[in-house]
Amino acid sequence: MIKVVYEVVPHDGGWAYRLGGVYSEAFPTHAEALEAARIVAAEQQVGGDSAEISWQDENGKWHEEYAEGGDRPETEVVDGLWQERSAGASPSAGH
Repeated sequence: MIKVVYEVVPHDGGWAYRLGGVYSEAFPTHAEALEAARIVAAEQQVGGDSAEISWQDENGKWHEEYAEGGDRPETEVVDGLWQERSAGASPSAGH
């Protein structure tokens, strides 16, 4: 099964979620970007009808393929703000 990871990161003067090298629109707050990422991740879990789809890769190339309606990826939302705070914390913090 494919795993899709949306990462919430600072972007364009605000916050966005990112999949690979592709960013969403910018949101004014971290909370709004995080909520949008969670909504998109949840929508990935909803099955639908099988269909021909087109999608753009990180290099800007468009692809066409047949997608099975019930073949849904596993999704995850990674909070970049939480990671930044954790990386800046002292190893002895809280001890």
